[in-house]
Amino acid sequence: MNDSRTDEQGAGLCAGCAHALVIRNDRGSRFFLCRLSATDPRFPKYPPLPVRQCTGYVPSPEDDDQDAS
Repeated sequence: MNDSRTDEQGAGLCAGCAHALVIRNDRGSRFFLCRLSATDPRFPKYPPLPVRQCTGYVPSPEDDDQDAS
């Protein structure tokens, strides 16, 4: 089983968003911080997952590279 694929499904759009920052704690939990929340109050700092729709979603450059192959 591919854990990263499971994580992507659990996080929804955040897993591939350029504005998301993955925060890990000492116990191994992962949280997705939305960097748009610092400048725009419409975006929660830690959105409830999975995120299925988001007006701020921008595909991360890493995802673009994987799609091209």
